[in-house]
Amino acid sequence: MAFSLAGKVVVISGASAGIGTACAQLFAEHGATLALGARRLSRLVEQAPSLKKAGAKDVLTLELDVTDEDSVGRFTDAVLAKYGRIDVLLNNAGLAAGLDPVVTGKDEDWRAMLETNVYGLLRLTRRVLPTMLAQKAGHVINMGSIAGFYTYANGAMYAGTKHAVKAITGALRLELNGTPLRVSEIDPGMVETEFSVVRLKDEDRAKAVYDGMTPLSGRDVAECALFCATRPAHVNIDHVIVMPVDQAAVHKVHRRS
Repeated sequence: MAFSLAGKVVVISGASAGIGTACAQLFAEHGATLALGARRLSRLVEQAPSLKKAGAKDVLTLELDVTDEDSVGRFTDAVLAKYGRIDVLLNNAGLAAGLDPVVTGKDEDWRAMLETNVYGLLRLTRRVLPTMLAQKAGHVINMGSIAGFYTYANGAMYAGTKHAVKAITGALRLELNGTPLRVSEIDPGMVETEFSVVRLKDEDRAKAVYDGMTPLSGRDVAECALFCATRPAHVNIDHVIVMPVDQAAVHKVHRRS
């Protein structure tokens, strides 16, 4: 029997845009109680009424910077103070900064990716796990990337962080074996969100990334997260690799002229 999200408390990091926003919308449509975190709190506040209208039982919006341990603590404490439990943690916060080769790579870009994509995921998961273990139920869903399976030139640190996400997810699954907790990872290919704008810091260059091909949407990836979260309690989806039809690998994309 499918796992119902009705009334379940779903925590989503990086929920102010892109895949995070799409996940919030889709989980709202299935009656979840949403606890949304992001640095851009105003965006979350703007989204809340439409999420309630879509079917969310309740929506809690809080500032969250996963690179700051104190922020992570305040966020999780506030969620637990209001709801007393966390049923699903969607570690979605992440970023890519720059497209430099290693020889000209910038410390600030490397540090931002490592702090957000790796330490941020670990910090939030570490805070949530004791509650899930105590309630003997819970699901951690980590947002990875096909860059966690392949490397490519000018993406050493980003691919490195996503390889780390894959390793962390696997280790966590082993550590939690024998408990009822589930651990999943979703690894998308090209998704048209703010991702490329943040990486390239140029909207025209970001749009060009998707020229001549049809990328995934945030909703496409959100549907994968929903599938993982709604399997029967004895079923764990380890990995979902999802790419647009036009993309066969990190470096192989069909573009129509």
